[in-house]
Amino acid sequence: MVHPKILEVIEYDVCTACGACEAVCPAGAVIVDITAAIRDPDDLSLYKKGAAPNVCEGCFTCGRVCPVVDGYAEDEFANVKRFFAAKSTLPGQDGGMASAIVKSLFEKGEIDCAVGITMNEKWETEVIVLTQAGDVDKTKGTKYTSDPVDAILKDLFKTHSKIAVVGVPCQVHAANLIRENVNDKIAVIIGLLCMESFHHDKMQEEIIPNILGLNIEDVVKMDFGGGKFWAYTKDGGEHNVAIAEIASLARNPCHNCCDYTSVHADISVGSVGAPDGWNSVLIRTDVGEKYINMVDGLEINDDPKPGMFLIKKLTEMKHKNNSGHYLEVCEKFSFDECGMH
Repeated sequence: MVHPKILEVIEYDVCTACGACEAVCPAGAVIVDITAAIRDPDDLSLYKKGAAPNVCEGCFTCGRVCPVVDGYAEDEFANVKRFFAAKSTLPGQDGGMASAIVKSLFEKGEIDCAVGITMNEKWETEVIVLTQAGDVDKTKGTKYTSDPVDAILKDLFKTHSKIAVVGVPCQVHAANLIRENVNDKIAVIIGLLCMESFHHDKMQEEIIPNILGLNIEDVVKMDFGGGKFWAYTKDGGEHNVAIAEIASLARNPCHNCCDYTSVHADISVGSVGAPDGWNSVLIRTDVGEKYINMVDGLEINDDPKPGMFLIKKLTEMKHKNNSGHYLEVCEKFSFDECGMH
C-alpha cells in the first residue's frame, strides 16, 4: 500500500482542510470537509480511472501542495516589497480591499474567475466561484470559520485560465504550491491576515449564542481587535469576549499554524496595523505589484499607524504560541520537509 505524506498530516490532526489535496488528486482519493480524509478504497463511486483495490495511485502530488508538509517561514516579512494602508468605496470588511482588487481585475480582464466564500443570515458559508465583477459583493466580510477553499480549483482548472484565489494563510500557501508545482492557471493570490479560525459548530452553537449570548441572525459583522473577539449586531450593539476565553475552541490545526500574514500571497490584506475603516496592504511579489497598480479608486496612506509594528508583534506572538506544537508534530513525521525555514 502506498503511503502519501498527507496520511500522517491527517493522522496527527494537523490537516488545515485547505482543500489542495482534493484539488490535485487525479484519482479522487481525497475528500476534504472539516479535515482531509482518505476515501474508502472499497467505494469506487468517485474513482475515474477504473477499478482498483487501492484508490491512491501513488503519484504523491498531494504532498507537494500540502502547507503542513512544506513547512513555515521563520521570517514572514522577507518578501515584502511595499507596505501601506488603503481603503476603497466598496462594501467589505474595514477598507474592502480584497473586494476592490478582485473587482478591478475582473473589469480589466486580468482574471476570468475568483474563488470566494459567501454566507447567509445564519452565517452558514459556501465556497463559490465568481465570474464577473458584479459577483464580488456576494463574498464581502470576514467569516472566521473555515471551508476547503482550494478544493474547488479541481473543476476550475478545466474551465478557466486566469483564476484569483482569496483565502487565509493555509489556503494561500497551498494555492501557491499548486501554482508552483501543478498548475499555472492561478493568476493572483490574495491572502488575509489570520490568527485562527473556528469550525462552524463552535461559532454558531457555542461562541455566539452561549458565550456572547446573541442570536447568530442578529450579527452583521465579526472581528478581532484589542485582544478581543467582537460581534456587531443589527441594532448597533458591540459585543466582545477576550480572545483567551475562546482560543481553545479554535480548530486544532490553527494551534500548529505559524503563518499570520499569508506570506505566500502576492498581496496580503488585513485590518491590523491600519486605522479604523482601512486595510493594511503588503505587496510581496511582482505579480502583486502589477495588479495593485490596476485597482481604481483607492485612497492610500503610506505611513499608517500603528503600522507594521503591530503586525510584526502579532506575527511573533503566533509563532511563539504555535511553533513548539508544530515542531513537536514534525518530529513524529516520517519525512523531514516540514519545519521552520
